[in-house]
Amino acid sequence: MANKDLIRYDLLVQDALRGVVRRVLIDAGKDGLPGEHHFYISFKTDFPGVRISNRLREKYPQEMTIVMQHQFWDLIITDHTFEVGLSFSGVPERLLIPFEALTGFFDPSVQFGLKFDSQEGDEDAETAPVAPVSGSDPVALKPAAKSSPEDKPVSHQKPAKDDAEPAAAATTGDEPDGTPGAQVVSLDAFRKKN
Repeated sequence: MANKDLIRYDLLVQDALRGVVRRVLIDAGKDGLPGEHHFYISFKTDFPGVRISNRLREKYPQEMTIVMQHQFWDLIITDHTFEVGLSFSGVPERLLIPFEALTGFFDPSVQFGLKFDSQEGDEDAETAPVAPVSGSDPVALKPAAKSSPEDKPVSHQKPAKDDAEPAAAATTGDEPDGTPGAQVVSLDAFRKKN
């Protein structure tokens, strides 16, 4: 018979991994994104403290995924939130996202991904906070919501006037170049594979 985890290691691990995302965003805010790095960040739009426009909330009532690549601006990171400017179908928007609202983080340039479980709900629920894999075993975020054809990825720093119209998109499980996306695996599933 297993003892009950009164320390809640699962929550401690998720907090630490959210710290990884925070650190990566701090670096991106200071120096921009190095090389081919870019991020798919999924979050609960209905989580307390999330600030997005009513237009986006109607389109993504529960969860959405933003892409930070070539055009994003005014990235501000605090201990508990990050704020970023992105363009959605040509409309600039400002988003404020608590780190606790995150459900996933993925950098396809190096096939690195983190999956966060909800901290709401059953206290006894088993969690699988992370699934980093590399090489031939890529990790990707599961679909957050269907994207519309006009939605395109959004990215790094100030928008350039000559660039094609950027937009944020919910992932559909496929990479932007049309190749199939990989599936998120839980920590337990990852351990069973190896």
